[in-house]
Amino acid sequence: MIEQDLQKRLVEQEILQGSDLLDEIHEVKQNNEQLIIELNTKYHTKKEVTKYLSDITGKPVDPSVDVSLPFYSDFGKHITFGKNIFINLNVTFVDLGGITIEDNVLIGPGARLVTVNHLVSPKKRRGLRVAPICVKKNAWIGANATILSGVTIGENAIVAADATVTKDVPANVIVAGSPAKQIRKIIEE
Repeated sequence: MIEQDLQKRLVEQEILQGSDLLDEIHEVKQNNEQLIIELNTKYHTKKEVTKYLSDITGKPVDPSVDVSLPFYSDFGKHITFGKNIFINLNVTFVDLGGITIEDNVLIGPGARLVTVNHLVSPKKRRGLRVAPICVKKNAWIGANATILSGVTIGENAIVAADATVTKDVPANVIVAGSPAKQIRKIIEE
C-alpha cells in the first residue's frame, strides 16, 4: 500500500523539506479530510464509526474499538488500532510518522498524539521531522495530555491529565507535568 511505503520513507528520511513526498502527503491528507468531516458532522452508529475509522486508516478496525466523536486526524493512513480501545471525544492524531494504539488502551478527552515536529533552525523551520508514537497495552492517557513524536508509552502506564510527554514512559508508572516526569510506580493491588 502506498501510504505504508510513504510512512517508511518519511521515518527513514531524517528531514522532510521541499521534497516530492509533500505532494503525496497532501493528496492523502485531502482524501482523509473529507472522511473526517463526514465522520464528525452527523450522528453515526457504532458500526458506521468503525467503518469510517477503517476507511480513514486503510486497515480493518476491530468492532471493540470505541471512539466518541468528534475524532480528528490529519493524515489517517498511519494509525493502527488494537482491540478493546476507548478514545474519548476531541482526541487529535497527527499521524504522519505513525501511531500504534495497542489493546485495552484508554485515551481521555482532548488528548493529542503528534508525530510531526518542525525544525529549530529559522531557515529550515518549514521542514518536518517525523517519528512514530506507540501506546502499549492497557495504558491510560489522561484528558488534554500531549504525546510528542518518537515516544512510547509503556504497558499499564498512566499519563496524567494535561501532561506533555517528550520522552518514553516506562511500563507500570504514572507520569505528570510538562515535561512529564515519573511521579510514582503502579503497584498491582
